[in-house]
Amino acid sequence: MARPQAPVSVTVLGECVADAFTDPVRSSSDELVLRALPGGGPANTAVALARLGTPTRFLGRFSTDAFGTLFRARLSASGVDLTGSVTAPEPSTLAVADLDETGQATYTFYADSAADWQWTDEELAATGVDSAACLHTGSLALISQPGGTRIEDHLAKAREHVTVSIDPNVRPLLVPPAAYRERLPHWCALADILRLSEDDLALLLPGVSPEEACDTWHAAGARLAVITFGGRGALASLDGHRVTVPTPAVDVVDTVGAGDSFTAGLLHRLAALEHLGGRLDALSPEDVTDACTFAAHFAALTCSVPGADPPWAETSRSPFPRYPNAVRSARRPVDRAGAVYHPR
Repeated sequence: MARPQAPVSVTVLGECVADAFTDPVRSSSDELVLRALPGGGPANTAVALARLGTPTRFLGRFSTDAFGTLFRARLSASGVDLTGSVTAPEPSTLAVADLDETGQATYTFYADSAADWQWTDEELAATGVDSAACLHTGSLALISQPGGTRIEDHLAKAREHVTVSIDPNVRPLLVPPAAYRERLPHWCALADILRLSEDDLALLLPGVSPEEACDTWHAAGARLAVITFGGRGALASLDGHRVTVPTPAVDVVDTVGAGDSFTAGLLHRLAALEHLGGRLDALSPEDVTDACTFAAHFAALTCSVPGADPPWAETSRSPFPRYPNAVRSARRPVDRAGAVYHPR
C-alpha cells in the first residue's frame, strides 16, 4: 500500500448538536435553567482529532441561529478547518441531556427538519475529499433523511481515494433501531473501519455476541470492527483476528463525548502508524492493539473533565506513561486511583 504523505489529514462529515444540561443550582420548582454546550458525535470527533494534532476538516451544515454560531466558534478554536461547510437557513439540532449518578447521559432530541439532515448532492460534490487520507462520518447525519442517502452516495465515490470510517452512534429515541439495522450492511460495504459501543451492539444485533457481530460486519465488507465496553475495555477485530485492550482507571466526571474521543484517538494513532489512505492492507493486529490502547487512554482523559472537552496534545509528560508525548488532561491531572470510564 502506498504510504500517505505527511501530514495525514482527516475529514469528518456530520452533525453538530447543542447539548443542553440542567443547571440544578439555578433551577427552581417553576423554572428550569439549561446550560447549552456545543456537541454532536461527528463534531466532537473532529474537535478531538484537531486537538491531538491531526489536520482535520469538518463538513457540516451550520444554521444561522445562535447555536450555529456557537458550533463554528468551538470547532475553529480547536483548530478545525471549516472549508466546505455550509451556511444553512434551517434550525440547529438541540439535545437535552439527563445525567445519571454515574455521569452517563441520555438525550431527548429536538431535530425535526434541522440543518444537519438537509445535505444536497451539489453541496456534497463541492466539498471534495481528495486531499484527505480518511473520511469519517456516521451518527444522525448518516441515518437521517433526506441527507443520509446522499452522504452514502458521497462515501461510495470518496472511498476510491480515502479510508472510510463510520460510527453508527445509535440514537433510538430519535431514529428507530430498525432503520439502522436496515442500513448497516450497506455501511459496512462502504467502510474500512466500524466503531460502536456495546449499547449500539445490543440495539443493532440483540442477542448476538461481539465476536459473531464482528464476523457479520467483516462479511459485509468492514475490515476493522471495534466495540467499546466501558470499564471492561474494547474488542477489535481485524478480518477476524481479535485483540482486546483494557480501560485505564480515572476519576470520572461524566462520559459525554467519550466514544467520540475513542474514535478520534483510534484514527489519530492509525494515521501516525501510516495506515490511513487506503484499505488498511498493511495493518497488523499489533498495530490495532497499539491504536486501540491509545484511543482508550484518550477517551479516559475526556471523562476526567465535564462535557465533551477532549485533551490537547503537548510535549510534556502524559498521565499515561506508554505515550509520553501524547496528551494531557484539558482541565486537571488524572487521578488514576479513581473510577473507570465508560465510553458510549
